[in-house]
Amino acid sequence: MSIEEPLKKDLAKAFQACFSEELDREKINFQPTRKEFQGSHTFVVFPFLKISRKSPEETARSLGDHMLKNSSFVQDYNVVKGFLNLVIDDKVWIETFQHIRNEENFGFKSISEREVMVEYSSPNTNKPLHLGHLRNNFLGYSVAEILKATGNTVHKVQIINDRGIHICKSMVAWKRYGNGATPESSGIKGDKLVGDYYVKFDQEYKKEIQTLVDQGQTQEDAERNAPIMLEAKDMLIKWEQKEPETYQLWQTMNGWVYDGFDVTYKRMGVDFDKLYYESDTFLLGKQEVLKGLEQGIFFQKEDGSIWVDLTDAGLDQKLLLRSDGTSVYMTQDIGTALLRFRDYPKMSQQIYTVGNEQEYHFKVLFLILEKLGYSWARECYHLSYGMVDLPTGKMKSREGTVVDADDLMDEMIGTAKERTEELGKIDGFSEDEATELYRTIGLGALKYFILKVDPRKRMLFNPEESVDFHGNTGPFIQYTHARISSIVRKAEQLGIRRNDFNITSLHALEKSVIILLNEFPDKVQLAAKEYAPYIIAQYVYDLAKEYNRFYAEVSIFNEQDPEALKFRIAFSEEVAKTIKKGMALLGIDVPERM
Repeated sequence: MSIEEPLKKDLAKAFQACFSEELDREKINFQPTRKEFQGSHTFVVFPFLKISRKSPEETARSLGDHMLKNSSFVQDYNVVKGFLNLVIDDKVWIETFQHIRNEENFGFKSISEREVMVEYSSPNTNKPLHLGHLRNNFLGYSVAEILKATGNTVHKVQIINDRGIHICKSMVAWKRYGNGATPESSGIKGDKLVGDYYVKFDQEYKKEIQTLVDQGQTQEDAERNAPIMLEAKDMLIKWEQKEPETYQLWQTMNGWVYDGFDVTYKRMGVDFDKLYYESDTFLLGKQEVLKGLEQGIFFQKEDGSIWVDLTDAGLDQKLLLRSDGTSVYMTQDIGTALLRFRDYPKMSQQIYTVGNEQEYHFKVLFLILEKLGYSWARECYHLSYGMVDLPTGKMKSREGTVVDADDLMDEMIGTAKERTEELGKIDGFSEDEATELYRTIGLGALKYFILKVDPRKRMLFNPEESVDFHGNTGPFIQYTHARISSIVRKAEQLGIRRNDFNITSLHALEKSVIILLNEFPDKVQLAAKEYAPYIIAQYVYDLAKEYNRFYAEVSIFNEQDPEALKFRIAFSEEVAKTIKKGMALLGIDVPERM
């Protein structure tokens, strides 16, 4: 229920009465009242002193006096310099709470005709998913869920980078050193097995470079002439020509990787509506580049390579096709964008969840698409995010120092088990129930710790800190939900009805929690507008923290007034529902008991 609109109306009337000038309601804005002052809505009078021709304090008091006498919403007010803090009548907050309870799916909007596509994950098929992919997947999935909650039809997709020189590196190393190893024969998960050969390629490549340098070649020549690299480049050409043996090996090794990815995605709790493959889109991209060359949009160098000149936009020249005719990432991304807008012609926006090291790439991509005449290029958006570091330092895939996503999830679940058992929070759980609780807490801690940070910021992930049952963590919020669920179960056992309470006043902490509950729709809208799950994370934490203040200071089951008791059960239940909805937007489950 909107409190601000009638408040604005009453404040505009107060301006007219006090200063004989009608104030445009569009210019009236309220801020949340600071915690150290009484009230919920603060109006800043400084911009309007030319109208009042009075001091800030006198202006605020005149408006406050008029609203206290004439507004059915205002119970009291106080003035701090030029800030008018309004105290809303308890009955208004009680009505607001009733509205929250009665509105179906409070905070969410019904589906509209607007279609949005969110791309995330988008891995290479030469290595398993790692810590960086966790941030990518959690961010992309959460943004998709938030956009759904604000009424958008959302298509969750990924582009699988299943071709290119990096894929050929794993294939060459397996052919040379694999001895026919498979996931079944080795007992190694498919994506990890292929990733091991990517690391093996780098190790052998460095050895060959050193040998050539020792024989008198320069470092640059050695890197170019190393036999294993020449073999990988030759394999890429054979793949593009669909040479049968090469193509069969590519299909087999990618199949191992997809099986491994599926297991990891399921554990992460993310899904996709449609998969795109670079091997299906790069040819479309090549066709578009050749068409652009014919139209004079691109140019060709003497070696046969094709480029785009973006110096007029303050950028540089960008390679689109190599001299041997093979494509680059940009070629594939052009084809992928075209295919997606053909698949979903009503799509309003395309969102790419990709790390900030690719910001220049996407600037170039969107400019190229505009030069090619596609108006929807202006609706493409790069959801950029910073790197994730661990206390142990930076990760490098080719050197095998990456923190594997599966291993980290295992570690988080193991840490959750240790902490939960130490705190004795599994009394009465069966073994299966305890295992599921550890999973819920461990993955909830991981997701929350990552998503509570502004995605644009580089972050340090501390596994130990994330599984803390105190402070701004997933387990703290999950425990609050479990605590409230226990209260509701007890109320049901006692036969306490909670749908027909009759109260006329509120405890100050009940009021502050209702104020927060009422903010939920606005927070969801803001998070969607900013593509910012951290706004939801902070909101849910604030709600859980404020409810715990209420729980510590206000009696529930010892309350003697039966109407107040019924209200507090209903009030607690609504907090739990909102916590659950907010955490679901982050892709996090909440337990019913702990």
